[in-house]
Formats: sequence, structure tokens, C-alpha cells
Amino acid sequence: MRVKKDLTDALHTAIKEKNNTGKNAIRLALSSIKLAEIEKCSELDDVKIFSILQKEIKTREETISEAVKACRKRMIEQLNNEIIVLKEFLPSELTDYELTKIINKMISDLNATSRKQMGIVIKNVIENVKGRALNDRISKIVHSISS
Repeated sequence: MRVKKDLTDALHTAIKEKNNTGKNAIRLALSSIKLAEIEKCSELDDVKIFSILQKEIKTREETISEAVKACRKRMIEQLNNEIIVLKEFLPSELTDYELTKIINKMISDLNATSRKQMGIVIKNVIENVKGRALNDRISKIVHSISS
């Protein structure tokens, strides 16, 4: 819940400072959060909000790759600035070493040996890292360890 309040406060600040990039990025993020809360019929915790922010960043990165193909420098710059704004609200990302260490501990704690059990490992690691690593990154590392 703290992250949502931080986003709301940052939106008010961006509006006062006439920071259009920050205002637009934060408004879209809050809109996505509100939509997810309506779908779930309850308020989201910080971990879910981190996941939404990561999704917003990923969407912008995909748009940047398309904008590069179309040579739209202004749009690329705008999207990069929005990504910077959104990343301020995410916790610091885990290094591959730290993430691998957490995954190995989870595998041993759950005594997971088969590929079937790796889904449970992934789910538990995602809950454990609380938004400090992307889900697909966790999945890749788990599958590379289990191979």
C-alpha cells in the first residue's frame, strides 16, 4: 500500500512542477493499478503493484523497439524518461548471483527434484523476492539450474 501512496504523492508533485513526463507515466501506472483493483475487488499489496509497474516498463520497452524501427527519436526519448520515472518506485533489482542463491535455497528447502516441482519453486521464489526480479528472469534461472 505504501507504493500506491508514493505514486499518488509523486503524481501531485509532478502536476505542481508541470513535469508532463512524470505526470503521464504515473497516471498510466495508477490507472493500471486501479483497473487491477477493480478486477480483483480489493486493494493490491505492494508486491502486486511492483508487478504492474514492471509490466508498464516492459510495455514501454516493447514500444521503444518499435519506435526504433520507425526512427521516432522523440518518442523513444519520452518513453525512456517514463521508464526512469517508473523505476524509481521499484525496489532495487537482485543480481543474478543473489537470485541464484535464493533459488538454490528454495529448491533445497522444498526438496524439489523433478521439472514438475520447479513450478512450485518459481511461485515461491516470486513471493520471496517481492518484485526485486522479473518473473521471466526467475523462470529462466530456475530452468537453467534444473536442467
